[in-house]
Amino acid sequence: MKAYLRSVRIAPKKANLIAKMVRGMPVTEALDLLERTNKKGAEILIGVIKSAAANARQNDGQNPSELIVKTIVVNKAITYHRGIPMARGRMRRIRKFLSHISVTLGFPEQEEDKKIDPPKVKEAQPKKKEAPVANKKPQTSSQTKKSPVKRSNPTAKTQKKPSDESKDSENPVI
Repeated sequence: MKAYLRSVRIAPKKANLIAKMVRGMPVTEALDLLERTNKKGAEILIGVIKSAAANARQNDGQNPSELIVKTIVVNKAITYHRGIPMARGRMRRIRKFLSHISVTLGFPEQEEDKKIDPPKVKEAQPKKKEAPVANKKPQTSSQTKKSPVKRSNPTAKTQKKPSDESKDSENPVI
């Protein structure tokens, strides 16, 4: 009850928009919806869903009108690289995306099959109080001080030359 379509010329983003609409729907309703959708991806998905329904009828002996669309997976395939001529002999790269589409049909799950467990509520446990930390010896100032950094040539620092602006600021004009 599966069907695959490989390397179809539609971008995965565009095909996935259409696939989200019919995921989980009965096959007949999904086909009706896709026939009324004016998108390229809808036409492609119609063919894949019809193929999956034909596989269900032929291989498994199932009635396609009783089945639902369990999963539709749209994956990225290879990318074609094309070019458009631009000014001064340059080419602009154009990427054309392809998709792999797979459809799985199945029976709708009944409510008896779905056993929904109520969410487990965690009881609030009292927080453990931490034991007081044992008294440590206070550090002396000699232990906390870092050794001074030795510099190879302390006189190599360059001093700034006084600029004309600083002279003007010392003697303002009145």
